Amino acid sequence: MKPGRLIAFVGPSGVGKDSVMEAIAEAAPKFQLVRRDITRPADLGGENFNPISEDDFALSTQAGQYCLHWQAHGLSYGIPRDVLRRVTGGVDQLVNLSRTVLQDAAAVFPAFLIINLTAKAETLADRVRGRGREDPADIARRLSRKTKELPADLHVHTVSNDGPLFDTVTQVLRLIQPVRA
Repeated sequence: MKPGRLIAFVGPSGVGKDSVMEAIAEAAPKFQLVRRDITRPADLGGENFNPISEDDFALSTQAGQYCLHWQAHGLSYGIPRDVLRRVTGGVDQLVNLSRTVLQDAAAVFPAFLIINLTAKAETLADRVRGRGREDPADIARRLSRKTKELPADLHVHTVSNDGPLFDTVTQVLRLIQPVRA
């Protein structure tokens, strides 16, 4: 059986990573969404995630329950080890990743692809404010952060998500689906 791929979506806060991934999974069900463990309260909404306490996250990490884990924005994020089993078994998985773990992900997942989503500053600001998860000072800090460079040795496709979601999804699907003869 041919292994699947881990397809990572990266980009700044508010670029629409989760919206694009959800729309891709709806349009092409062969692509499955990875549900991350995050030390964020469940009632903050946003993406579909497994809320977990810091203590439980630390225990899960020590027990080797994550194939990838990292810290960002004062939170801990983990990708359950089961994702590696599914990819190895031939399933394409879509995941929202931090740039800080891209090299680690490439070492863990042999078939690894990165979609770098971009958008104009005003688009990002509108989207982050619309989420309602952060106060204005947190939003300003988040939007002013320098974006870490993408590793030059990894396979990256950059796609703008300033226009309609349908256009972005169509473009990404062209990139990640094999060409049919």
